[in-house]
Amino acid sequence: MSILVYIEQDQGKIKNSSLEAVSYASALSERSGGKVSVLGLGTIAEEDWELLGQAGAEAIYHVADERLNSGVIQAHAHMIALVYQQVNASTLVLAKSALGDAVAARLAVKLNAGLVSNVVGLPELSDGFVVKRSIFTGKAFVDTAITTENRILAIKKNTQPIKTDGTAVTVEKLTLELPESVFAAKITGKEKASGEVLLPEADIVVSGGRGLNGPENWGMIEDLADSLHAARGCSKPVSDLGWRPHHEHVGQTGVKVAPSLYIAIAISGAIQHLAGVNASRHIVVINKDPEAPFFKAADYGIVGDAFEIVPKLTEAIKALKQ
Repeated sequence: MSILVYIEQDQGKIKNSSLEAVSYASALSERSGGKVSVLGLGTIAEEDWELLGQAGAEAIYHVADERLNSGVIQAHAHMIALVYQQVNASTLVLAKSALGDAVAARLAVKLNAGLVSNVVGLPELSDGFVVKRSIFTGKAFVDTAITTENRILAIKKNTQPIKTDGTAVTVEKLTLELPESVFAAKITGKEKASGEVLLPEADIVVSGGRGLNGPENWGMIEDLADSLHAARGCSKPVSDLGWRPHHEHVGQTGVKVAPSLYIAIAISGAIQHLAGVNASRHIVVINKDPEAPFFKAADYGIVGDAFEIVPKLTEAIKALKQ
C-alpha cells in the first residue's frame, strides 16, 4: 500500500500538523507496508525539507509553482490527484484543517475514495480497513470501515507524535501542467493577525475569561503569554463585550485550537468553549470557583484568585529562564 502525504505550509514554513500527518503515515506504513511519499506545493523553505525525512518520509516531491502559494483549493486538489496517480498510491494522508477539509472533499470525488476525517488512531487491519475518528466535537469516537480501493485520512491534530529519527531524503522537483481552469477561483487578499503568536498554529495558548472583570486587567494575561511565547485567547463573552478582539475568541463558534498546553484563566468552562479546546494535549485551569465545570476537563487545576496566582506564575517562569 503506497501512501501519499499532502503537506501544508504557511509563508514557506511547513506546519507541525503536516509533520504529524507524515509521522502517522510512517506508522501506518510500518503496520501495512508500502512507501511513504510526500508532496509539497508552492514555495517552501529549504531548511524545512529535512524535517519531512526525520518525520518518516521516504520520497519527497515538490511542485514549486508560486501560484500554489495562495492555497487555491481547486489547484491543490488537481495537483495532488496527478501525483497520487503518478506514485500509484492507494492512501492519501493529510492534516485536518480548513484547507485540508476542502481539498480532501474534492479529492474524494476525483479519486473515488472513501474519506474519513478527524482520525485519532491507526487503522485496524485484521478485518478490512477500520479507522477510529472523533465525533460530536471530541465527546465520542466511532470506528469507520473504508471499503473503497482508494482511501483519504484527515488526521486530527495532536493524534500522532512527530517522529524525529527518520533519514534525510532528496527532494525531487516536479514540473506538471497546471491548467488555468483550476485557478478560476482567485484569492484576492488575506487579512491575518500579525505581531503575535497566532492561535491556529500555537503550541501554547493562554486564555482569559469574564472573571477577569474588565479589559484593564488583561496585562497579566499578556505577560504570562509572552513569558511562554504563547498565543492569547479569550472566551466568547469577553469578545462579545469588546474587551478583546474577536480573532482571539476560542470556542465552538470561534477559533478551535489544539495546542500542547492550554491555560484557561477565570473561564468557567461552558460546553461551547470546551468544544473548541478539547483537542489540547494538556489543559490547566485557574479559577476561584472549585465547582467550575472546566475542572472536569482539566489535567491540572488551581483553585484560587487569578489576580494572585497568575503574576506569581509569570514571575516563576521568568526566573526559570534566567
